[in-house]
Amino acid sequence: MAAELDFSPPEIPEPTFMENVLRYGLFFGAIFQLICVLAIILPVSKSHKTDLDSFEPKMSETVKKPKATAPQISKKPKKETKKKR
Repeated sequence: MAAELDFSPPEIPEPTFMENVLRYGLFFGAIFQLICVLAIILPVSKSHKTDLDSFEPKMSETVKKPKATAPQISKKPKKETKKKR
């Protein structure tokens, strides 16, 4: 019975070029996704926040400028009468 059992490793073909491209592409994609998730979770550096704080007053100045008022919609438009023939 011991002679009948074959414990040699199975023959596995070498991966093709496209299989290697797919494997490493998937690894690269997974690492990229982890970096993106960590960028969302981890807080932003303080130097970037100070840049935003110094930029904020400039934005508020542009908002304070008077804008042209839109025509009031509450007024009812005049009815157009059709010409009788």
